Amino acid sequence: MKISSGQKIKIGLFVVVGLVILFLGIFLLGSQKSMFNSTFSVYGVFKNVSGLMVGNNVRFAGINVGVVEGINIVSDSSVRVDLTLNDNVKKFIKKDAKVSIGSDGLMGDKLIVITPGKGDTQVQNGDQLVAVNPVDVDKIVAKLTRVADNAASLTDNLNDIVSDINHGKGTLGHLLHSDKMARDLESTVSQTKKTIATVGNSVKASTSTLNEDLKAAQHNFLLRGYFKKKQKKEKQRQDSIKKAEKHIQDSIRKAEKKKP
Repeated sequence: MKISSGQKIKIGLFVVVGLVILFLGIFLLGSQKSMFNSTFSVYGVFKNVSGLMVGNNVRFAGINVGVVEGINIVSDSSVRVDLTLNDNVKKFIKKDAKVSIGSDGLMGDKLIVITPGKGDTQVQNGDQLVAVNPVDVDKIVAKLTRVADNAASLTDNLNDIVSDINHGKGTLGHLLHSDKMARDLESTVSQTKKTIATVGNSVKASTSTLNEDLKAAQHNFLLRGYFKKKQKKEKQRQDSIKKAEKHIQDSIRKAEKKKP
């Protein structure tokens, strides 16, 4: 079967269009992945990369400035992530800059975020940047699940307790729903108040009687000598204090007179 010239032209146009689309795709993909720009490399060491993959973007100040070049396990607790960055951002990244793992939107792909440093020394090719390890979401979810389960169990228990009280079950429920117990409790409280008042009055009366007995004892001829001796000793003590004060005052006056 011979191919006509029109068919040949169509096949040629189809091939040309396909090649153009292929070159455009390569150019766009290469531009996005910094394949045609001058680049430099840095790396960070993480404990967990949280699903980060080779080829994911590197973002600085909200702008894609490179790609994840490689992810390699160094030990059982560390993973090295190599980054390829555009050379035109090198002057903005300092040696004390930090790298962390983020995500493009709420459920987007993982990416590396570079946080600017505060130093003056510019990063160099092959430097290691400080890595900020991501939060372990699985552990947080597990803890929240346990908390939710405990809260649900506690709520169920409280509902059972409140239900029993409402139906008059248990001591508290019986107390709240029993008029007789309420009256008995009120009577007990009232009786207790009366008892306390009676005891207080008895204490006051006893104190008053004791004071009267002491006054009477002072006038009793058998104890009169005891109280007189006590008063005499008190008077002697007061006289001794006065004599000491007078002696001190006389000494001060004599000392002042001797001064030139």
